[in-house]
Amino acid sequence: MDTLIEVKNLMKIYNPGENEVRALNDVSLQISRGEFVAVIGQSGSGKSTFMNMLGCLDVPTSGSYYLNGKDVAGLSDDELSEIRNREIGFIFQGFNLIPNLTALENVELPLIYRNVPAAKRNEMAVASLKKVGLENRMDHKPSEMSGGQQQRVAIARALAAAPPVILADEPTGNLDSASSKEIMQILKNLHEEGRTVILITHDNKIAASAKRVIRIMDGKIVSDTSLNEEEKDIDRIADQIEKEGNEE
Repeated sequence: MDTLIEVKNLMKIYNPGENEVRALNDVSLQISRGEFVAVIGQSGSGKSTFMNMLGCLDVPTSGSYYLNGKDVAGLSDDELSEIRNREIGFIFQGFNLIPNLTALENVELPLIYRNVPAAKRNEMAVASLKKVGLENRMDHKPSEMSGGQQQRVAIARALAAAPPVILADEPTGNLDSASSKEIMQILKNLHEEGRTVILITHDNKIAASAKRVIRIMDGKIVSDTSLNEEEKDIDRIADQIEKEGNEE
Protein backbone atom coordinates (compact mmCIF):
# COMPACT_ATOMS: atom_id res chain seq x y z
CA MET A 1 0.00 0.00 0.00
CA ASP A 2 1.23 3.50 -0.79
CA THR A 3 1.67 6.14 1.88
CA LEU A 4 -1.31 8.47 2.32
CA ILE A 5 -0.15 10.30 5.46
CA GLU A 6 3.42 11.00 6.54
CA VAL A 7 4.24 13.01 9.65
CA LYS A 8 7.82 14.00 10.36
CA ASN A 9 9.10 15.44 13.66
CA LEU A 10 5.79 17.13 14.39
CA MET A 11 5.83 19.59 17.29
CA LYS A 12 3.00 21.62 18.80
CA ILE A 13 4.09 23.94 21.58
CA TYR A 14 1.77 26.15 23.58
CA ASN A 15 3.13 29.09 25.64
CA PRO A 16 6.70 28.88 24.24
CA GLY A 17 9.30 29.70 26.83
CA GLU A 18 9.65 28.88 30.49
CA ASN A 19 6.11 27.51 30.95
CA GLU A 20 5.74 25.89 27.55
CA VAL A 21 3.54 22.86 27.01
CA ARG A 22 4.56 20.35 24.33
CA ALA A 23 1.22 18.95 23.28
CA LEU A 24 3.03 17.06 20.51
CA ASN A 25 6.68 16.26 20.97
CA ASP A 26 8.63 15.12 17.89
CA VAL A 27 5.93 12.81 16.48
CA SER A 28 6.73 10.85 13.31
CA LEU A 29 4.65 8.16 11.58
CA GLN A 30 3.27 6.91 8.29
CA ILE A 31 -0.26 5.72 7.48
CA SER A 32 -0.83 3.82 4.28
CA ARG A 33 -3.83 4.18 2.02
CA GLY A 34 -6.58 1.80 3.12
CA GLU A 35 -5.44 1.33 6.73
CA PHE A 36 -7.78 1.25 9.74
CA VAL A 37 -5.86 2.97 12.54
CA ALA A 38 -6.87 3.82 16.11
CA VAL A 39 -5.05 6.59 17.94
CA ILE A 40 -5.57 6.06 21.65
CA GLY A 41 -4.70 8.13 24.68
CA GLN A 42 -6.19 9.57 27.83
CA SER A 43 -7.23 13.18 28.35
CA GLY A 44 -4.19 15.44 28.05
CA SER A 45 -2.14 12.84 26.16
CA GLY A 46 -1.98 14.87 22.95
CA LYS A 47 -4.33 12.72 20.87
CA SER A 48 -6.83 15.55 20.32
CA THR A 49 -4.04 17.88 19.24
CA PHE A 50 -2.78 15.17 16.91
CA MET A 51 -6.28 14.78 15.47
CA ASN A 52 -6.42 18.53 14.84
CA MET A 53 -3.13 18.30 12.94
CA LEU A 54 -4.22 15.30 10.86
CA GLY A 55 -7.53 16.99 10.12
CA CYS A 56 -5.86 20.27 9.09
CA LEU A 57 -7.79 22.04 11.86
CA ASP A 58 -4.53 23.39 13.31
CA VAL A 59 -0.94 23.81 12.20
CA PRO A 60 2.20 22.51 13.95
CA THR A 61 4.84 24.66 15.59
CA SER A 62 7.40 22.77 13.55
CA GLY A 63 7.75 19.58 11.52
CA SER A 64 6.01 18.46 8.34
CA TYR A 65 2.76 16.74 7.46
CA TYR A 66 2.32 15.23 4.02
CA LEU A 67 -1.21 14.31 2.95
CA ASN A 68 -1.49 12.64 -0.43
CA GLY A 69 2.08 13.75 -1.10
CA LYS A 70 1.42 17.43 -0.33
CA ASP A 71 3.07 19.20 2.61
CA VAL A 72 0.11 20.84 4.36
CA ALA A 73 1.94 22.03 7.48
CA GLY A 74 2.65 25.48 6.11
CA LEU A 75 -0.53 26.21 4.18
CA SER A 76 -2.75 29.26 4.68
CA ASP A 77 -6.15 29.07 6.40
CA ASP A 78 -7.94 29.15 3.05
CA GLU A 79 -5.72 26.40 1.67
CA LEU A 80 -6.27 24.28 4.79
CA SER A 81 -10.02 24.78 4.43
CA GLU A 82 -9.83 23.53 0.85
CA ILE A 83 -7.83 20.47 1.95
CA ARG A 84 -10.36 19.69 4.70
CA ASN A 85 -13.24 20.00 2.27
CA ARG A 86 -11.77 17.71 -0.38
CA GLU A 87 -9.48 15.28 1.43
CA ILE A 88 -11.03 14.55 4.84
CA GLY A 89 -14.42 13.31 6.02
CA PHE A 90 -15.00 14.20 9.69
CA ILE A 91 -17.10 12.27 12.19
CA PHE A 92 -17.41 13.94 15.60
CA GLN A 93 -18.65 12.76 18.98
CA GLY A 94 -21.30 15.50 19.01
CA PHE A 95 -22.67 14.68 15.52
CA ASN A 96 -22.56 18.40 14.50
CA LEU A 97 -25.76 18.19 12.47
CA ILE A 98 -27.80 21.29 11.57
CA PRO A 99 -31.03 20.96 13.63
CA ASN A 100 -33.44 22.52 11.11
CA LEU A 101 -32.18 20.47 8.15
CA THR A 102 -33.29 16.96 7.22
CA ALA A 103 -30.85 14.06 7.12
CA LEU A 104 -30.62 14.43 3.34
CA GLU A 105 -29.99 18.18 3.56
CA ASN A 106 -27.31 17.68 6.22
CA VAL A 107 -25.48 15.22 4.00
CA GLU A 108 -25.81 17.52 0.98
CA LEU A 109 -24.36 20.53 2.82
CA PRO A 110 -20.60 19.88 2.32
CA LEU A 111 -21.33 18.99 -1.31
CA ILE A 112 -22.78 22.47 -1.78
CA TYR A 113 -19.46 23.90 -0.56
CA ARG A 114 -17.75 21.77 -3.19
CA ASN A 115 -19.98 23.27 -5.89
CA VAL A 116 -21.49 19.91 -6.80
CA PRO A 117 -24.57 20.47 -9.03
CA ALA A 118 -27.93 19.99 -7.28
CA ALA A 119 -28.98 16.80 -9.05
CA LYS A 120 -25.59 15.18 -8.57
CA ARG A 121 -25.29 16.07 -4.89
CA ASN A 122 -28.80 14.71 -4.26
CA GLU A 123 -27.77 11.47 -5.92
CA MET A 124 -24.55 11.30 -3.88
CA ALA A 125 -26.33 12.09 -0.60
CA VAL A 126 -29.05 9.49 -1.17
CA ALA A 127 -26.45 6.83 -1.99
CA SER A 128 -24.47 7.72 1.13
CA LEU A 129 -27.54 7.52 3.41
CA LYS A 130 -28.47 4.15 1.90
CA LYS A 131 -24.96 2.91 2.69
CA VAL A 132 -25.54 3.56 6.41
CA GLY A 133 -29.07 2.10 6.36
CA LEU A 134 -31.07 5.33 6.58
CA GLU A 135 -32.91 5.25 3.24
CA ASN A 136 -36.20 5.43 5.17
CA ARG A 137 -35.17 8.34 7.39
CA MET A 138 -33.84 10.82 4.84
CA ASP A 139 -36.62 13.37 5.41
CA HIS A 140 -36.29 13.32 9.20
CA LYS A 141 -34.59 16.07 11.18
CA PRO A 142 -32.02 15.28 13.90
CA SER A 143 -34.56 15.77 16.71
CA GLU A 144 -36.67 13.01 15.14
CA MET A 145 -33.84 10.46 15.24
CA SER A 146 -31.99 8.50 17.91
CA GLY A 147 -28.36 9.23 18.76
CA GLY A 148 -27.20 6.24 16.75
CA GLN A 149 -29.21 7.38 13.73
CA GLN A 150 -27.81 10.90 14.02
CA GLN A 151 -24.29 9.52 14.06
CA ARG A 152 -25.09 7.48 10.96
CA VAL A 153 -26.19 10.71 9.25
CA ALA A 154 -22.85 12.23 10.29
CA ILE A 155 -21.02 9.23 8.78
CA ALA A 156 -23.05 9.55 5.57
CA ARG A 157 -22.11 13.23 5.41
CA ALA A 158 -18.43 12.37 5.92
CA LEU A 159 -18.29 9.77 3.15
CA ALA A 160 -20.66 11.35 0.58
CA ALA A 161 -17.87 13.03 -1.39
CA ALA A 162 -15.58 9.96 -1.14
CA PRO A 163 -12.68 11.70 0.65
CA PRO A 164 -9.41 9.73 0.95
CA VAL A 165 -9.47 9.94 4.77
CA ILE A 166 -12.29 9.32 7.27
CA LEU A 167 -11.29 10.91 10.59
CA ALA A 168 -13.54 9.80 13.46
CA ASP A 169 -13.13 11.59 16.79
CA GLU A 170 -14.69 9.54 19.64
CA PRO A 171 -17.55 8.56 17.29
CA THR A 172 -19.29 6.38 19.90
CA GLY A 173 -18.75 8.69 22.89
CA ASN A 174 -22.40 9.77 23.15
CA LEU A 175 -23.97 6.43 22.23
CA ASP A 176 -25.27 3.38 24.07
CA SER A 177 -23.54 0.03 23.59
CA ALA A 178 -25.91 -1.22 20.87
CA SER A 179 -25.55 1.96 18.81
CA SER A 180 -21.79 1.91 19.37
CA LYS A 181 -21.58 -1.57 17.85
CA GLU A 182 -23.60 -0.41 14.83
CA ILE A 183 -21.31 2.58 14.25
CA MET A 184 -18.13 0.51 14.62
CA GLN A 185 -19.50 -2.04 12.15
CA ILE A 186 -20.13 0.75 9.63
CA LEU A 187 -16.55 1.98 10.08
CA LYS A 188 -15.25 -1.57 9.60
CA ASN A 189 -17.32 -1.90 6.43
CA LEU A 190 -15.90 1.38 5.11
CA HIS A 191 -12.39 0.09 5.75
CA GLU A 192 -13.17 -3.18 3.98
CA GLU A 193 -14.35 -1.13 0.98
CA GLY A 194 -10.90 0.44 0.84
CA ARG A 195 -11.35 3.64 2.85
CA THR A 196 -8.61 4.94 5.11
CA VAL A 197 -10.15 5.22 8.59
CA ILE A 198 -8.44 6.98 11.49
CA LEU A 199 -10.21 6.57 14.80
CA ILE A 200 -9.42 8.80 17.79
CA THR A 201 -10.48 7.26 21.11
CA HIS A 202 -9.71 6.78 24.77
CA ASP A 203 -11.58 3.45 24.87
CA ASN A 204 -9.44 0.30 24.62
CA LYS A 205 -12.34 -1.83 23.37
CA ILE A 206 -13.16 0.65 20.58
CA ALA A 207 -9.47 0.81 19.64
CA ALA A 208 -9.33 -2.98 19.47
CA SER A 209 -11.68 -2.87 16.47
CA ALA A 210 -8.92 -1.31 14.35
CA LYS A 211 -6.11 -3.09 12.53
CA ARG A 212 -3.40 -0.90 14.05
CA VAL A 213 -3.29 0.89 17.40
CA ILE A 214 -1.08 3.92 18.06
CA ARG A 215 -0.86 5.03 21.69
CA ILE A 216 0.01 8.62 22.55
CA MET A 217 1.18 9.71 26.00
CA ASP A 218 2.59 13.10 27.02
CA GLY A 219 2.68 14.20 23.39
CA LYS A 220 4.74 11.23 22.19
CA ILE A 221 3.96 7.96 20.44
CA VAL A 222 4.76 5.28 22.99
CA SER A 223 3.53 2.24 21.05
CA ASP A 224 2.46 1.34 17.53
CA THR A 225 0.95 -2.13 17.26
CA SER A 226 -0.51 -4.05 14.31
CA LEU A 227 -3.34 -6.37 15.33
CA ASN A 228 -3.60 -9.91 13.98
CA GLU A 229 -7.07 -10.26 12.47
CA GLU A 230 -6.94 -14.06 12.46
CA GLU A 231 -6.52 -14.18 16.20
CA LYS A 232 -8.80 -11.26 16.90
CA ASP A 233 -10.71 -11.34 20.16
CA ILE A 234 -11.92 -7.85 21.03
CA ASP A 235 -11.94 -8.35 24.81
CA ARG A 236 -8.49 -9.96 24.81
CA ILE A 237 -6.99 -7.26 22.62
CA ALA A 238 -8.62 -4.51 24.69
CA ASP A 239 -7.00 -6.03 27.79
CA GLN A 240 -3.67 -6.15 25.95
CA ILE A 241 -3.94 -2.49 24.92
CA GLU A 242 -4.76 -1.52 28.51
CA LYS A 243 -1.82 -3.54 29.83
CA GLU A 244 0.55 -1.82 27.39
CA GLY A 245 -0.75 1.55 28.55
CA ASN A 246 -0.24 0.67 32.22
CA GLU A 247 3.34 -0.37 31.53
CA GLU A 248 4.28 3.01 30.03
